[in-house]
Amino acid sequence: MKEQVFFSFIIPVYNRPQEVRELLESFIKLEYENDFEIVLIEDGSTQTSKSIIESFQRNLDISYYFKENSGPGDSRNYGMQRAKGDYFIILDSDCILPPHYLNTVSNYLKKNYIDCFGGADAADKNFSTLQKAINYTMTSFLTTGGIRGSKKSINKFEPRSFNMGISKEAFTATNGFAKIHPGEDPDLTQRILKVGFKTTFIPNAYVYHKRRISWRKFYQQVKKFGLVRPILNKWHPQASKITFWFPSLFVFFTLFTILGSGFINIFICIPLLLYLILLFIDSSVKNKSLLIGMLSVFAVFIQFFGYGLAFVKSNYYINILKRDPEKQFPNLFFK
Repeated sequence: MKEQVFFSFIIPVYNRPQEVRELLESFIKLEYENDFEIVLIEDGSTQTSKSIIESFQRNLDISYYFKENSGPGDSRNYGMQRAKGDYFIILDSDCILPPHYLNTVSNYLKKNYIDCFGGADAADKNFSTLQKAINYTMTSFLTTGGIRGSKKSINKFEPRSFNMGISKEAFTATNGFAKIHPGEDPDLTQRILKVGFKTTFIPNAYVYHKRRISWRKFYQQVKKFGLVRPILNKWHPQASKITFWFPSLFVFFTLFTILGSGFINIFICIPLLLYLILLFIDSSVKNKSLLIGMLSVFAVFIQFFGYGLAFVKSNYYINILKRDPEKQFPNLFFK
């Protein structure tokens, strides 16, 4: 049992003023009756959110900081170092909070206090068909939605920084996020576990997460995820899972299916077709849209090929050639 904590929301932002407006509007609609603060860190943006933030300061307790660009991890650390709260909730700027969010988190922590939590992400009904298709692909159990860890595995769940809570005590003990990006959130989670704290998944503490809004941006995002995972596995071998190879295996399976269907037997394609049909039906039913179902199938190929090929490439350089991660992939690290 834990007495009421004071929450500080930590939000880094880079050139996304319109997203900040929508996020702050969702704060206004929160059903939570106690005080909280919002700490927004402008990470060297050329399109700042200053005027938008000023329009909300009558209704919200917002601290606004502008700093040179140093990446989202360092910006979150910057915000947590200056926050007044004893519990930090980290959000991405492209998220929207449902009205019950903070009540859900607060009530859970009162009954089952824990120093680090994560929540799910969902697609708002007003999101575009593309956003809903990508959200399905990133969260479905039929794709990679279960790779982060079971929702029931208190000591294994890896929160993601679009929706993550961390106590001030855990932040102080770990010094927060590292310079790597992406991958700074699972890295922090593993360091939190190593110093003796626990993590958990809070049911129903979801946010609406817009994610990438073009196929190209989505591909670049999942490609970076694939590159960074072998680095994290090297740093934290206890967290390595066979499931991280699934997207790469899907790539090899797809290539084998195409070649085998053309040169051996057309029926070799049946397992792949059955899987894609299952994805299409599941997404169509859950999103109540055949179009989203079709786009979800396309998104799966982008996700698995982008992540899977990058994962194999990174494993080759990091684990076989024994290259230094920061020298081999400098674009994954902020100075």
